Amino acid sequence: MKFSRFIIIFLLSLTLISLEIVWTRIFSAEYFYTFAFLTLSLAILGLGLGALTFRMIPFINKKNTLGIMLILSAIFALAGPSIVLSSKLDFAKLLTSWEMIAKFVLAVFLLSAPFFTGGIALAKLFRENVEDMPDLYMADLLGAGFGGVVAITFMNVFSTHWAAFLIVIPMILAAFFAEGKLKYAVVIPLIATFVLLNYSGVLLDPPRKERAPLMHWYWDSMAKIKIFDYGKEARGLNIDNVAHTTAYAFDGDWTKFDTVENYFGLPFEKLMAQNQDCKVMIMGAGGGREVLQALAAKACEVHAVEVNPKINYLLTDGELADFSGNIYQDPRVKVVTDDARAYVRKFENEFDLITSFSSNTFAALASGSFALSENYLFTTEAFMDYYKALSENGFIFMEHQFYIPKVAAEVIDGLTRLGIENPKEHFAVYNLPGMKRNLIVIGKKPLTKEIINEGIIPIIPENHNDIHLLYPCDDSLKGNIVNRVVNDGWETVMQNSDIDIAPCDDDKPFVAQMGLMKNFEFAKLKELTPYEFRGFPVSKLVVTAILLIVIILVLPLMLIPYLKKGEKLKAAPWLYFFSIGIAFMVVEIILIQRYTLFIGASSYSFVTILLTILIASGIGSKFSEKFDNKFPFMAIAFLILMEIFVFRSVTSLLVSWDQIPRIIVSIILVSPLGFFMGMPFPKAAKRVGDLIDWGFAVNGVASVIGSTAIILIVINFGFSLGLLAGVIFYLSAMFLMNSKLAWR
Repeated sequence: MKFSRFIIIFLLSLTLISLEIVWTRIFSAEYFYTFAFLTLSLAILGLGLGALTFRMIPFINKKNTLGIMLILSAIFALAGPSIVLSSKLDFAKLLTSWEMIAKFVLAVFLLSAPFFTGGIALAKLFRENVEDMPDLYMADLLGAGFGGVVAITFMNVFSTHWAAFLIVIPMILAAFFAEGKLKYAVVIPLIATFVLLNYSGVLLDPPRKERAPLMHWYWDSMAKIKIFDYGKEARGLNIDNVAHTTAYAFDGDWTKFDTVENYFGLPFEKLMAQNQDCKVMIMGAGGGREVLQALAAKACEVHAVEVNPKINYLLTDGELADFSGNIYQDPRVKVVTDDARAYVRKFENEFDLITSFSSNTFAALASGSFALSENYLFTTEAFMDYYKALSENGFIFMEHQFYIPKVAAEVIDGLTRLGIENPKEHFAVYNLPGMKRNLIVIGKKPLTKEIINEGIIPIIPENHNDIHLLYPCDDSLKGNIVNRVVNDGWETVMQNSDIDIAPCDDDKPFVAQMGLMKNFEFAKLKELTPYEFRGFPVSKLVVTAILLIVIILVLPLMLIPYLKKGEKLKAAPWLYFFSIGIAFMVVEIILIQRYTLFIGASSYSFVTILLTILIASGIGSKFSEKFDNKFPFMAIAFLILMEIFVFRSVTSLLVSWDQIPRIIVSIILVSPLGFFMGMPFPKAAKRVGDLIDWGFAVNGVASVIGSTAIILIVINFGFSLGLLAGVIFYLSAMFLMNSKLAWR
């Protein structure tokens, strides 16, 4: 029986974490990351509320409760996403339409339902077997850890719309292992799973008006990719319904290649011509347009770096290979599936041209999971890396819609830190009115007037509507924000700016968080937009809203058991479970984000760090009784401080290693911390006995608070301060654990 309890908890936790990950992928593509984060954060509260319900309503604790709750969880998990997507919830009208408010409440209810019933099941198992808590909590953590792997694997192998239903099968198996004849009822959700698989594409990808005829679509853990037919000349790639890139038709015959102007609107050929045998790196190669452009301009070598492996496959061996002239099979092209920042850090004095065209704007934002879009491509340290990777006469050619004012400040700061004299002479910034974009060109050497005025499109009055300088610029344009940032400093400009133009660094890489709280107006809530590029702080408001809901409406519910008769948690254990719930999520989320810079592609870093922390924590739970009540907390605090002050330097020294060795190093660095993080919960569980269901409820609600509050902290103050907050909560828990206050 002990083994069956272990298996049930393992399978249940595996499904619950998988639901969280897959649903994030689904709803981020449909609703954008800020609103998906809002919906799912509130839904996950169901776990703690389920445990609280089990504590408050004794009637639930019947012989068949476990099987019933597991079967209900499976049914709710199968039904939730489809119903929510079919409701046509529109967040832009959320605060101006009672209908949308009702739909949002329905969405939270439906998505929280499997977590609610799953919380009841876990609370029952923990309460009835508290003496085995080190083993059972290990099962919970191991299940959650492998759930991350299963979710990513299922999305990549079977597609996300299939994964949404397949991940329910472990929970159905858990119901089968439960005691009682009810276990044979699992045939109902099992049949439903296979029926729904046949309609998964229709149910989870609502029809929408597309910009062109749809040819193919793919949906994995990285993105939902759609290929559109733009006619004979081009194919469009759409990523998560927001980001776009283009693949151009080419027959592979360079002797008949049309003029470059027929293909490309922003030439960099004159910059390439400054170096013989030009070697080019393209960050975010997308549909291969810039690869084609560089090859047409006689590049000797092109590193096409794209983080999404599916896009690279489409152009190398997939549907777009022949259409694009098999340019990715050209011996001059090196196709790289990696994060561009992680890749460029391997090189020094290597590239004659590094290009970036709106890299990581909408695609990264739409796919946010456990984060509000950290972006290591646009930080001060990033431009230091790009500069170091340039050859003696190399150039960086970076275009973007929104980030260039920040970038200008980061370039000055980065070059200054590298000891470059007169860094302002090394770059120029252009406005491209027709494209509604800005362009920055950075030189390894100071830019000559010829390069500035002739290196892209001639800067002459006749071309003013196509291109003109923002820095250095004519007197008539000296009031533009970029010129003021360069000459007056971003701090001065920031005082009257409508957007956050403060430079970002690797400790605080939230470049897209450009909203300012001073811009908050209730009138602007009438039409919520998901982007912060105009200065409205939608992400901060979403996180704040979650915190207020949890603290004002949900957290007080955790105090209701004090109104009942019978044994109660004392203040010390209640605060203890609250502290470790916050602390665990704070550390987990920050480590996932920080190691993205070292490991590379977000899906790899996510799986590596999540799996490492949870598996190591599970093992730590198993051995929790081998350590006294102070040592694990002191070890956690020490290892977090090592992470802040030492491990970051270690990873910086190893950036040139290949990805697999980088992953192994990450596991080695994170595992000891995860090992000790698994001990605080089971240590307290044995002390509170059958009150563990209440402690579990408090812990669950605190986890949601931790996962949201920490985002506000790191956006404003950085990852290091966020980790220090984790240290404070763990040390507070140690004090509570060892205090003289009564626990029972």
